[in-house]
Amino acid sequence: MSKRSLPIALIAVITLACSGTAIESRPEPAPEPVGGEAESGQDAPAENNEAYRNTIKWTTASELDNFGYDVYRGPSEEGPFERITEEPIPGAGTTDEPTDYRFVDDTIDPYETYWYYVESISMASVRERFTPVFPSKPKLQRDPSEPESPAAETGNPDGL
Repeated sequence: MSKRSLPIALIAVITLACSGTAIESRPEPAPEPVGGEAESGQDAPAENNEAYRNTIKWTTASELDNFGYDVYRGPSEEGPFERITEEPIPGAGTTDEPTDYRFVDDTIDPYETYWYYVESISMASVRERFTPVFPSKPKLQRDPSEPESPAAETGNPDGL
């Protein structure tokens, strides 16, 4: 009988600070380069895409030989998905204590819906999808009289 060792023994709880889902749905200022966690401001951000972000949060009930996590993002529920963490988010190793995690995606277009999932990595380098695929909501609505992008008008990704 083959024994499959699970890299993480846990119950995943995906939360959202304001709506109970995995993605924060309000605009926030981009994270500060140095110092602690950025405040969740209610003020409208400046009119540039860098002022918007999605914060992915999850909690483990316990962990077993957990090296860490990678976060993936895609344009639809079916993908394709791309890893957006430069380095894995460090895991807690082995613990019976709950652990909270978060990843801030500050490279979003505030007019787009994105789809995310979190992948766990064991100490033995085994990767498993940790969460289901879940959506973010656009932060802004496009003006219907304006084109989505220069590429939408011309069919050329460079807008030419």
